[in-house]
Parts: sequence; C-alpha cells; structure tokens
Amino acid sequence: MLLSIMPKEIELKAHVDDSKTLKNLLEKKAEYLYAFEKDDSYFFPAEFSAHFPSGVRIRSEKRTFPDGHIKSACFLTYKVKDVRDGIEINDEHEFEVSSTSGQPSEGFKEFLTKLELKQGISKSKKGWAFSDKGITMELVEVAKLGWFLELEIISSNADVSKEKMRLLDCLKDLNIDKEAIESRFYSQMLEKL
Repeated sequence: MLLSIMPKEIELKAHVDDSKTLKNLLEKKAEYLYAFEKDDSYFFPAEFSAHFPSGVRIRSEKRTFPDGHIKSACFLTYKVKDVRDGIEINDEHEFEVSSTSGQPSEGFKEFLTKLELKQGISKSKKGWAFSDKGITMELVEVAKLGWFLELEIISSNADVSKEKMRLLDCLKDLNIDKEAIESRFYSQMLEKL
C-alpha cells in the first residue's frame, strides 16, 4: 500500500514599515515572478464543520507576468489551519472554479448558499511575488491593513521545524525583525476594524 503524504503549507506574514525599500531588496535577492491582485470572499457554515473549520475562500486573482501577459482565475480553497509561534502550518486544498474571466459564476455562489455556507468577511490585496530557494515571497498591500511580507514553503518534508527555521532565516536576511511577525489571520484583523 502506498502512503500519500499531503504537502504542508508553511507560512508566515510580517508587518512591513518601508515597502519601497523591501521591494528593491527583493528585486536584488530573488527572482521576480509577477504582480498580482487578489480579491477574497470567505464563506462559513452556519454551525462548526470539521470539514471546513476555517470556512472556504473564493479568490479572484489576476497575475501580470514580466512579459506583459495577464492570467485571471478564480479558486476555491479550504484548509485546516494551525498557528505555532506566529507561523501557519496548513493542510490546504485548492481548485479552480472559473473560466478565463477570473470571477466565480453566480451559479457557483448559489451552490455555496445551497450548501448553507454564508458569506462572511472579504479582503483585497495587491503586490508582487518573488521566489528564492523554494520560498515564495509576496510583498502585499492588504486594503485597510497596510503592507505585509508573506513567506511560504510548500513541503512534504516531515521536518516542519526545519522549514520554519528557513522562513525565519529568510525574514532575517530581508532585514525584518522576528517581532514584526503577525500571528493573527487577516480575517481576524479585519473583524477588529
């Protein structure tokens, strides 16, 4: 019998004081991937569900690549989240739910309603994505919250603590103090506004 190991998403986000300086540093140290705009809507079950403990997210995303071509898509994501010392370790499941428009159809939103999922908080973010040594780095401006650096590793490695150290080393290499790590989810921060 083959055992399938689900990859883990290991990520952190940190507050950024000077986005221009950090963008310049990222351009020197990492490979530029694309600019992006992401609009997220969260849907939650009326009662707690072990299948969707943090609800489901619909993300409409537009990516603009260095050669100028644009790709738009819409994704449904659900994940089981665990936060340890400000670092998220998630089991994430994501699939595309739209055509080239990048928007979910009204029929799909109606389907979520039929599943008795109710729309909750929404968020918008824009920024730039970079990559270096297997770490995806996104410099993002989250509407109403400000600038953040998101670092992410997708790994099937059983040694999560090693991957966490790689993220912390990357943060240090980008001149961001560990104290800047934000352990709350964006949705929790937006709910407080």
